[in-house]
Amino acid sequence: MMVSALLERELSSSFPIRDGVFVAVVGPSGAGKDTLIDYARARFADESRLEFVRRVITRPSDVASEDHDTLADAAFVEAQADGAFAVSWEAHGLRYGLPVDVDWSVASGHVAVANVSRSIVPALRERYANLAIVEITATPEILAERLAARGRESRGEVLARLARSANVTLSGPGVTTIDNSGPREVAGERFAEVLRKAMAFSDMSGVV
Repeated sequence: MMVSALLERELSSSFPIRDGVFVAVVGPSGAGKDTLIDYARARFADESRLEFVRRVITRPSDVASEDHDTLADAAFVEAQADGAFAVSWEAHGLRYGLPVDVDWSVASGHVAVANVSRSIVPALRERYANLAIVEITATPEILAERLAARGRESRGEVLARLARSANVTLSGPGVTTIDNSGPREVAGERFAEVLRKAMAFSDMSGVV
């Protein structure tokens, strides 16, 4: 049995995981989620309480996309079966996963930040007692422009992706919406404030 499966078994008896905070960054493609995460990573470079989760994706890494770990589809399915991921999901023909180590980070009182799909928010609410959801948005025109600039999809595929995003809504507590249509620094500082509050909350939750 893989070590990750042992970790999963040990933690599963204490769900939802407490003490720390999981910050789920969600929003449509092109909204700039990775851009704001990179902004925060630089802003809090010396902050040991913050952990930015590196995703595992069935897509090769390149300079135009986020810095992630890559697995072939079959290897991802095998790792998933072995309990290597805290959460995983499928989107746009790809598989995504967050390493199970993120559970230990939150259980240890840290603030874990990850770019995730809105579809797994219900699962995150069950898994983590302290969940902050940051929804990054932008105007339809900005989204279309950014997606087209990536050059990964045809115009029809871009329009289809935008249509799917428009049909997804979030509900429930702990949701902060940030419009990233303008300068990165403006949205970046709003995101930084959410992370400061998460760290303050984590500090207090660890006090007995």
